[in-house]
Amino acid sequence: MLGKIAKPLFLCACMALTLTAPVTALAEQESQEQLGHSVKEQIPFALGYLTTTSHLLAFIAKEEGYFSEEGLDVELIPFASAGELATGLEVGKLNVALIGSVPSITFQSNGHDLTIFGGAMTNGHGYVIKPEFVPADREPTIEDLKGRNVASVKNSIQDLELLILLKKHNLEIGEGPDKVNIVYFNSQKDAFASMQGKEIDAVSFFPPFSSIAQANGYRVIFHCKDVDDFHNQPCCRQVAESSAIDERKDDYIHFERAFIKAYIFYKTNHEKTIQDVKKYVNLAPETLDFEIYGGFTSNHPDPDKQATTKLKKQVVDAGYANDYDIEKLYNTSIYEQALASLIKENPDDPILKDLQEHFNKFQ
Repeated sequence: MLGKIAKPLFLCACMALTLTAPVTALAEQESQEQLGHSVKEQIPFALGYLTTTSHLLAFIAKEEGYFSEEGLDVELIPFASAGELATGLEVGKLNVALIGSVPSITFQSNGHDLTIFGGAMTNGHGYVIKPEFVPADREPTIEDLKGRNVASVKNSIQDLELLILLKKHNLEIGEGPDKVNIVYFNSQKDAFASMQGKEIDAVSFFPPFSSIAQANGYRVIFHCKDVDDFHNQPCCRQVAESSAIDERKDDYIHFERAFIKAYIFYKTNHEKTIQDVKKYVNLAPETLDFEIYGGFTSNHPDPDKQATTKLKKQVVDAGYANDYDIEKLYNTSIYEQALASLIKENPDDPILKDLQEHFNKFQ
């Protein structure tokens, strides 16, 4: 239920009537049945994710029982890369995968019939450099990458951002004292681990590697949220095979309702959110707190079609992908109907109202 909120106490008290009182058991049952099945059925559903705080809405929805409330018996399956997640969808192992925005776009461009229908995280990535390469009396800049070996991940939002900034600052890619040498790895984990050697001087990051990097003494060159070009940069998207959405639309609406409930929980229950995430990302609570609530990222279920369409142009302009019609592979109706059904049950809920305003502005 949406009323499963404990903190903060003040917000909880203010929201008590809007989150719990209007929704009777009968009303909720009727709402679920209108969407296509009874919540008692518990339909099997497989969700692929990466071990990152970026996918916390999935963790909360599972741990707080929101998937179950929506009649879905969701199995969370960890993967190592976006490519593996896409393959999992196409071979029928997964119903939904949380995939980075850039690989989602490149997969679509390459002919994969995969549809984006929701969001998971916005911003949260950037680059760090070893401290010996930057004077202690100033902050690092993109210029500090000249003559350095930079670890990155091909087909990632982090790499795209780096290419955009290097071009903007007239920095050439390659080997030499006045160039930036990009060394590619298969995963962010492998890229980050390469910093332990002497060959790599700087590295990309996404949660939770930002806090780990700073704990290791590395210095932040930039967080994407602080760069004007990357404002509201969509990262992980909810992705499914297009045919699966067409065939099982009601199940995906239920799935999205659970994600929206998880978003409300994340916004209103700080401590329990960290506990839920720790079951999937085994880091110290203070590290998780920094990554989740430190202000560098936002975990948001909205499809953010407008921002992702803008990003697609950047991906094409960077030569990452050929141009294509993203309209055919973007579904906002799943989220729209899920949100509308929850607002109907809780018409005065302030967070749901904010979500509706966001959707209206950025769809």
